[in-house]
Amino acid sequence: MPKPLTVAVVAGAAFLTRRAMRRRIRTSPLWPMPALDEPVSGRPRSRALRLLVASREEIADGVVQLRLEGGDLPRWEPGAHLDLVLPSGLVRQYSLCGDPAETTSYTVATRLVADGRGGSREVHEQVAEGMELEVRGPRNRFPLVKASSYVFVAGGIGITPVLPMLRALPDGAEWRLLYCGRSRESMPFVAELEGMDQVTVAVGTPELGALDVPEGAAVYCCGPEGLMAAVEERFPQVRLERFTPRATAPGAAFEVELRRSGRTLTVPADSSVLAAVRRELPDTLYSCEQGFCGTCQQRVLEGEVDHRDELLTDAERGDSMLICVSRARSERLVLDL
Repeated sequence: MPKPLTVAVVAGAAFLTRRAMRRRIRTSPLWPMPALDEPVSGRPRSRALRLLVASREEIADGVVQLRLEGGDLPRWEPGAHLDLVLPSGLVRQYSLCGDPAETTSYTVATRLVADGRGGSREVHEQVAEGMELEVRGPRNRFPLVKASSYVFVAGGIGITPVLPMLRALPDGAEWRLLYCGRSRESMPFVAELEGMDQVTVAVGTPELGALDVPEGAAVYCCGPEGLMAAVEERFPQVRLERFTPRATAPGAAFEVELRRSGRTLTVPADSSVLAAVRRELPDTLYSCEQGFCGTCQQRVLEGEVDHRDELLTDAERGDSMLICVSRARSERLVLDL
């Protein structure tokens, strides 16, 4: 008959073994294969804030300005934008157009896009004074650089990131602004700008050929895709701010292996990686579906990525991708999913 001490030792060892095994299985769904690092999907790129819509004002035809109040808010620099989480859960990006020195409120403006994807309509029709909105950011992928001179081209609502830049330029800086729109009534802040000698206001299609860009000037443009394409063609050094994905061809079909899940799927030429993955893993996190918010970022274990987002840094693109817009350059990708 076993001695009590021996029984206790054996039972304790068995308990510890079972606990270790459970921990191992939790950390690696494919146990006994080696556990992979934690996935990057869904990690917030900045902390979320709950801000009060202190005011809502129509500042031009089809343009609504929101002032969002909070406590001691994170600082920002000209060119920065916020991610607004709308009541429906949609996430949209809007440039900050207020004063960076103001630490208790943020100001953004949005134009109603009748044939858009619903975000601007929700802002115009459902967001009201007194509501609270979740806000992420600020983030800046359109910073104001030091230069000998500056040339700005803004189309309609594209004036919003440019306005704080103009206010932040050092005294004596040489600069010009070409501000264009469909009509004066549709152009926010036009009354504030048109009295300045450095500003040209153009209604309709602007004459880019008449735009003088000195050598060494920093060129900035924000506005409709057609305007930005025309400016980029004429001035390749231009810095652009986009809030819709760049138009690209769908590309060829390719395979994606989901390493954690042990599945392999085909991404058709006319489908996104996100859509294909969600058919297999419906709980995969996503939000904007435009390559801006970063919610769907996934680690890439193997394969070459065709990056089509407007968010990831060069370092991040070395081992991850946004699966809502980016595709494969190789015939196969392996994701940490």
